[in-house]
Amino acid sequence: MSNDPYSDRVRALFDAPAHAGVLDGGFSARADDQGLRIRLSATTSNGEISALRFQAWGCPHLIAAAEAFCAGYEQRSAADLLDFSASDLMQSLAVPVEKTGRILVLEDAVRSLGCIVRETSTQLKKED
Repeated sequence: MSNDPYSDRVRALFDAPAHAGVLDGGFSARADDQGLRIRLSATTSNGEISALRFQAWGCPHLIAAAEAFCAGYEQRSAADLLDFSASDLMQSLAVPVEKTGRILVLEDAVRSLGCIVRETSTQLKKED
C-alpha cells in the first residue's frame, strides 16, 4: 500500500494543467474559502461552453480537480454547470475524504459560474 496522497491522475493533471489561465471577454466566477481561492472563466456560444479556464490557489487536489472539470465541461451545454457535483470528480481523482471541503470550493465556483451564465443569457434574450 502506498503512502502517496496523490493518485497518478491527480499528479498528471496537476503537472500539466492545460486549462490554467483566464479567458478575456467571457464569464467569470470565483470562490474563496478555507484559505483556498479559485477563479473560473468561460466563453459560450449558442448555449454551449466554448472554452473554460481556471486559476487556483490551493492544494494539488484542487488544481487537478479544476483541470479535470474544465476538460470535462468544454463543449457541453452551459446549463450543465448548474448540475455539477463534486462527488463524481472526487471519486475519479481518488481524493481523500478529508479533502472534501476543498473540492466543494470548486463546486461553489462552478455553480456560481452557471448562475452568471444563466442570468446573462436570460438578460440577452429579454433584450432581443
